[in-house]
Amino acid sequence: MQRRTFLASAAVTGAMAALQPGLALAETQNPLTQKWAGPFGGVPAFDKVKVADFKPALEAAMVRNLAEIDAITANKAAPTFENTIAALEDAGRMLNDVQTYYGIWGSNMSSPEFQKVEEVMDPALSAHYDKVNQNAALFARIQAVYDSPDKAKLTPEQQRVLWIYYTNFVRSGAKLSPEAKARVGAINTELAGLYTRFSQNLLADENTWIELSDADLAGLPEGLKAAAASNAATRKLPGKHVIVNTRSSVDPFLTESPVRSAREKVWRAFVNRGDNGGATDNNAIISKILKLRVERAKLLGYKTHAHWRLENAMAKTPENAMALMEAVWKPAIAQVAIDVADMQAIIDKEGGGFKLEPWDYRFYAEKVRKAKYDLDMNEVKPYLQLDKLREGMFWASGQLYGFEFKKLEGIPVFHEDVTVYEVTRAGKHVGLWYFDPYARPGKRSGAWMNAYRTQERFKGDITTIVSNNSNFIKGKPGEPVLISWDDAVTLFHEFGHAIHGLNANATYPSVSGTNVARDYVEFPSQLNEHWLSTPQVLNQFALHYQTGKPIPAELVKKIEAAGKFGQGFGTTEYLASALIDMKLHLAGDVDIDPDAFEREELAKLNMPKEIVMRHRTPQFGHVFSGDGYSAGYYSYLWSDTLTADAAEAFAQAPGGFYDKAVAKRLYEDIMSKGNTVDPVEQFRAFRGRDVKIGALMRKRGFPVPPGA
Repeated sequence: MQRRTFLASAAVTGAMAALQPGLALAETQNPLTQKWAGPFGGVPAFDKVKVADFKPALEAAMVRNLAEIDAITANKAAPTFENTIAALEDAGRMLNDVQTYYGIWGSNMSSPEFQKVEEVMDPALSAHYDKVNQNAALFARIQAVYDSPDKAKLTPEQQRVLWIYYTNFVRSGAKLSPEAKARVGAINTELAGLYTRFSQNLLADENTWIELSDADLAGLPEGLKAAAASNAATRKLPGKHVIVNTRSSVDPFLTESPVRSAREKVWRAFVNRGDNGGATDNNAIISKILKLRVERAKLLGYKTHAHWRLENAMAKTPENAMALMEAVWKPAIAQVAIDVADMQAIIDKEGGGFKLEPWDYRFYAEKVRKAKYDLDMNEVKPYLQLDKLREGMFWASGQLYGFEFKKLEGIPVFHEDVTVYEVTRAGKHVGLWYFDPYARPGKRSGAWMNAYRTQERFKGDITTIVSNNSNFIKGKPGEPVLISWDDAVTLFHEFGHAIHGLNANATYPSVSGTNVARDYVEFPSQLNEHWLSTPQVLNQFALHYQTGKPIPAELVKKIEAAGKFGQGFGTTEYLASALIDMKLHLAGDVDIDPDAFEREELAKLNMPKEIVMRHRTPQFGHVFSGDGYSAGYYSYLWSDTLTADAAEAFAQAPGGFYDKAVAKRLYEDIMSKGNTVDPVEQFRAFRGRDVKIGALMRKRGFPVPPGA
């Protein structure tokens, strides 16, 4: 229940008047607690943020939120949707805004000073939400509305909101005894502290780097040499070359470097993040997290943490998720065996005298790609300018959803690299899009989307503010940033989350935009990847950075022909992580050594020795920096099953991926719906039937099971 601004009631005003003087001052004078001002319904005051303001702002916002809850429970009128559920939707707005700042700093601007605040406030925030979710008087009102015959008179969206509040409170322990509630609260508080430590340890390891010698640089493309020099200069190492210990820096090096010893050095540093012993080792933290999660699940009445997590997901049960993963696992590793044989043949032909190892995989995969499809991805990269691809994303979203993007000046940002765009449709303001593309110290690795503000019509017509964040290496002034094909796919993927939020059309904020089930949220973003490879985008926006000419048709044909190449590797490294995640959370109340568990379970799965998990357990931030994707990393595969099926609807339509009728259905049945309708019903409305696995297997080039 991480929501919104306060109730304008005498009860709240009276409660706030009783605040400690320091907290009252924090609310009235702290810039983080002020209502967002400026154009477009207000924007975050990033230019006024100071780390010292976070703790008092969060404390004041939590006190206000509790006063808002007290006002709801003190209401003498019989519980109704309006005075209880709608009131909850309107509560916590100040806290939500302060946490927006807090989350942005934690992901993008982390510093030792800020991390000290996290260590104190993350457990405090966890305890605060337990206090709300376990409030007996509040739950009694929610249950009264839920059990009332008047529920049938509510709109379908109101019934959905009511169901979500009721089930979330029950799943948080609202029906437990006082003693059990207290223990769940203590577990949540302890977990919050562990999540913070895990994240900070991982960030510390990702802020390290591997210095390259002159010998290590041999044969490296000039672009990567320049990036390594830029990395060094950013870290005040002039004249040096370094690979930063993040995926966006490591993967291109492993793909391009012909120096095997250098590849191994970089690879080992990367795969051992969080697993090096010493102060930043995460293994003991993970063991404790797993024990606490299973204890909490049992207190809440579930067999395991996985059963608790999946109850309100599309999959419903761990068994359903495992069945999908196992159906894909065997064909994936079978394809890896074929690819490895091809790579080993090249090594042997060259007189390499060694067996393929994980640090060799990307390098030799490119050689196989070139040999089989006459495709060298280095030929593609000069056509993939970051700025042009951003324009391509805008254009495609305009064709599908009618969006137009206009760059704004003068909007406060949290870093000079961030740009802001107004999004309109048919001349009407839709929202704002913030873009933060470049890597920097203190920024977590990877790429992601955030919603700073969610669309709603509950308290007036409030538009959304969304962001996309990446970790591209910033070039020299005036030089275009060239990215890989894989990075371009990720760029479109994350933008898919943003346009999911921008298309939101809900009344209540808790069911708007990307506030959907974890194994559904990746569906719109994965679907958006498909527009990158359309001829319309490539011909207009995949332009050579020197000549300005579009990518040649012959090269596009090679990309299409090689489209299924690498699916064995990509599926296996991902699924290994998803399977280990689920197995860890199905293991029950046993002591787990993460390294040993990972090693033993992968052996049972016949994991190819030439590949490692995409996210090894000690660095698995999706799963151990919060509950987020815990027992839920399978979600990407589940969502991709929906994605592949939906993509075939476009592919089979007269207008292909720009077919207006299919795009209209996509908007009306999925992109605008948020969580106002059950996701199973959303997909069924769009496709005219339930999802089938056949399209997923065809997409990956795997055998299609009978009846699929």
